[in-house]
Amino acid sequence: MKKISLGKTGIEAPRVIFGGIIVMDETPKDADKYVSHAVDIGVDFFDVAPGYGNAEEKLGPALKKYRNKVTLSCKTFERTAEGARQTLENSLRKLQTDYFDLFQLHSMANVDEVERVFAEDGAMSTILKAKEAGLIKHIGITAHNEETAILALSKFDFETVMFPINWTLNFGDRLAKLCKEKQIGIIAIKSLAHRRLQKDEAALFPKSWTKPITNDDRLGICAIKHTLSRGADAIVPPGSFEHFCFAAKHIDECLANPLNDEDIRYLQDCLPSEDERFFIEKNQGRQTVENRV
Repeated sequence: MKKISLGKTGIEAPRVIFGGIIVMDETPKDADKYVSHAVDIGVDFFDVAPGYGNAEEKLGPALKKYRNKVTLSCKTFERTAEGARQTLENSLRKLQTDYFDLFQLHSMANVDEVERVFAEDGAMSTILKAKEAGLIKHIGITAHNEETAILALSKFDFETVMFPINWTLNFGDRLAKLCKEKQIGIIAIKSLAHRRLQKDEAALFPKSWTKPITNDDRLGICAIKHTLSRGADAIVPPGSFEHFCFAAKHIDECLANPLNDEDIRYLQDCLPSEDERFFIEKNQGRQTVENRV
């Protein structure tokens, strides 16, 4: 699989990343199978978080024999120094590793949270100490709110940002531009999300809180192309092995044949209705796919 230099981290990342939630609630045999398949096809970057059920416990043993050959990233939801310390230590133990290549402040939601993590007793103090101690190599953030992410980047020289870049959403371009200017790696999530689950609709992929694109290869390929066109260095597909395999199978095709006018028209035809949108950001308008490209 083709790789890209992830910002200024020095990490050569595959263009598709293995989301650790894939192994949540799986048997050890299946977890081993999924991880081995990823490594065999050249995906050597794994991302997980404490909030993904028992994914850490499942991923740790499956990844152990590959640990010195892969990039492993983890996260913390905690905003205090003590909370971040505890989650970091727990994650290191569960994932059976001595360090994380990338550690991220997870789901930064608003100004208050940004201020909290940078307070004297905030999570950043723990993260910086952990980096000094060699427990963390690189520091990033994840967010769903563009303004919050931009604010966080003004406070610290984060090396990566994980953010939703999706063909049905119209925000994120200012953040992507800033990341490119600062050589910050962009890890995109939600590239294959389609719409929200409707009331009483069965979730075919319960590890994703949206309805991912299914049974339409053309739409999935166009959606990935769109995410790449908006600046993503790498993507984390929705939390199913099926979607991971789809993205890995088609990523080279998407890179070789970038988004074109015909793709844009197809995406435009497939846009979900206003009330089906899976994500609405306050004070963000909505544009057409054509206007966003």
